[in-house]
Amino acid sequence: MIKNQQRSIITVSFSKSAVLSAIMLTGSLVNATAQKALPEAIAAPGETAILTLHAEGAQVYECKSGGDGTLTWAFREPIATLFQDGKTVGRHYAGPNWELSDGSTVVAQVAGTAPGMVANDIPLLKLTVTSRRGNGVLTPATTVQRINTAGGRLSGACYKAGSYESVPYSADYVFLRKG
Repeated sequence: MIKNQQRSIITVSFSKSAVLSAIMLTGSLVNATAQKALPEAIAAPGETAILTLHAEGAQVYECKSGGDGTLTWAFREPIATLFQDGKTVGRHYAGPNWELSDGSTVVAQVAGTAPGMVANDIPLLKLTVTSRRGNGVLTPATTVQRINTAGGRLSGACYKAGSYESVPYSADYVFLRKG
């Protein structure tokens, strides 16, 4: 019986060590991810993050006739729901606009791009805020970064001008302010 009790103690002790090691490893991985620098083209040195939101939605493309008469897909607009801690807090749509349920909205224009992780990912972006509406969390935002993109890129030929395709995507949007 004493032999069995010792085995239990050893097992419990080993389990605690394994748990502590896993926690430390997870902390290291989170730290390494947090410290990973963004590509220079979308970095915002000297700016401070106000808010990070997760987006789930679609990138919408339209089949258009090019100058030479060939049909090609052209980006039309994003349509996405914005989430914070798993709860819907706003929406992202053409403009591009980011509108929160607190009434604040920002519109921005692209200032820098960097490739996504794989060919099917839309690019990472740095956008400069060009206008604001309402008063809320987004009011002081000067820059928006689109990071951690997944999906959203359309490939292949289009065959009928005026037709549309939606491609699912997700991304994180970081809203920053100067200083």
